[in-house]
Amino acid sequence: MKEYLDLVRYVLEHGVRQPNRTGVDSLACFSYFYKVDLSKGYPLLTTKKMHFNSMLHELFWYLSGESHIRNLRTHTKIWDAWADSNGMLETAYGRFWRRFPFPAKGIPGEKWATKWVYPDPETGEPVIDQLQYIMDILKEIKRNPTTPNRRRLVVSAWHPGNAAESRLPPCHYSFCFQVIGNKLNCHLTQRSCDVALGVPFNLACYSLLTMMLARECGYEPGEFAHSLIDAHIYVNHIEGLKEQLTREPRVLPSVRIADKPFAELKFEDVVLENYAPHPGIKFEIAV
Repeated sequence: MKEYLDLVRYVLEHGVRQPNRTGVDSLACFSYFYKVDLSKGYPLLTTKKMHFNSMLHELFWYLSGESHIRNLRTHTKIWDAWADSNGMLETAYGRFWRRFPFPAKGIPGEKWATKWVYPDPETGEPVIDQLQYIMDILKEIKRNPTTPNRRRLVVSAWHPGNAAESRLPPCHYSFCFQVIGNKLNCHLTQRSCDVALGVPFNLACYSLLTMMLARECGYEPGEFAHSLIDAHIYVNHIEGLKEQLTREPRVLPSVRIADKPFAELKFEDVVLENYAPHPGIKFEIAV
């Protein structure tokens, strides 16, 4: 993918070396943006082999709303370094996607629909299912294109109190959807962006989520857009990324999603097809 390789080149050329919490210096840039057209293929990198199955398990973990990784770690160790000994994760993305804390008395002076608010199965406190709200409004837009909610399709994984105490607050902390014609577009905002390891997974994950929601709600996949606030390359990733830059991108693969309701989709219902990447490149995770 040219868009990704352009990002790599930009950070290598313009990044400023600086220390960070991991102890491994990085080359960092402020504010980078790219977008890809999902009609041209599924944007899974071909200049190195990506672990699609790990990403897919991670996405279904998000969708589950679980705040622990006990089930996820049976399939992938992606989050093991940040969870406690019981598998609990202070900042579990899906917890906030599906169970964002909601004020017990609502918000003073505001009228709030309670359709998407329910008691949390773990705490009994009121929470709101942000993702279900998105799906319901997308279906409403199909019926009524002038609905006042069409520009309010935002999901937040950022809870200030949680972020202030968490070992690793959400990196990809907010995303929103937009409908143009019959195409569903998604924009992701990310505060901290590991160019070598994280960004390729984020790109693949949110593009797939967009495709899944488009199918569920009756749209065609449009564009995935990505705003990177702190785009960085760890110094021990530089040589691997330079190797990637020498490789010619190959034809993008496709994804086949089973014709089932969104809530019933499982790992085996999403199939990657025609993926023929270059060999993998080993990058160490900076914890």
